[in-house]
Amino acid sequence: MSQPQIDVELDRLSPVPLYFQLAQALEAEIVGGRLNPGDRIENEIDLAKRLNMSRPTARQAIQALVDKGLLVRKRGVGTQVVRNEVHRSVELTSLYEDLVAAGQAPTTDLLDYKLGAPTEEVADELGTDPGDPVVSIRRLRKSGGEPIAILTNHIPADISPAPDELRQKGLYQCLRGRGLSIKSARQRIGARLATDDEAALLDEQPGAAVLTMQRVAYDEMGKAVEFGQHIYRASRYFFDVALQSH
Repeated sequence: MSQPQIDVELDRLSPVPLYFQLAQALEAEIVGGRLNPGDRIENEIDLAKRLNMSRPTARQAIQALVDKGLLVRKRGVGTQVVRNEVHRSVELTSLYEDLVAAGQAPTTDLLDYKLGAPTEEVADELGTDPGDPVVSIRRLRKSGGEPIAILTNHIPADISPAPDELRQKGLYQCLRGRGLSIKSARQRIGARLATDDEAALLDEQPGAAVLTMQRVAYDEMGKAVEFGQHIYRASRYFFDVALQSH
């Protein structure tokens, strides 16, 4: 396995602890794809010596990334990078856009595309009449050929993208191409166990934990343009939320 040497700039005058600066630098290399799954990290002795820091500080930085699931310690091998997770901030963007921004190569399998009357729940979330036609879409989103999420979206028929568009682009990109501007959204994030069908699609064991997100997006006039019900692999995906006090 390769063992690249990471260039790290530490600000010793900063109030940010050195271990955290080092952990952030290593995480950026992993998330950015410059450290690949299987790459070995310098051991804490060599890392501490090269960066002129204490061994406990280097150990604390590495352990922080082990705890986040980005590194793994293996007896007789050392510390290795595990599979890259999808790191997503909770913002008004699509998964497709986030993957592209992270330098990854998203692809889409269109699992279902149906035009028909909405269920009571869908009509209520979209604010449409029960008889208004809605397109219901189910897609499998992949990154680097690996399944990441199952995306189910319900969209008013008059603005819904065509199937071929959805195979090539993200949903929000398609909607913007129709002159729609998504200005706000209401969403709920949760977790549950995968069904057998979901586990098979996501290449997980039956009953594996999955993250869920339900979102209703609105245009500049406050009209709902899509109702999404998404499922993400908990082993490959996490949301990042910034908090601040008032």
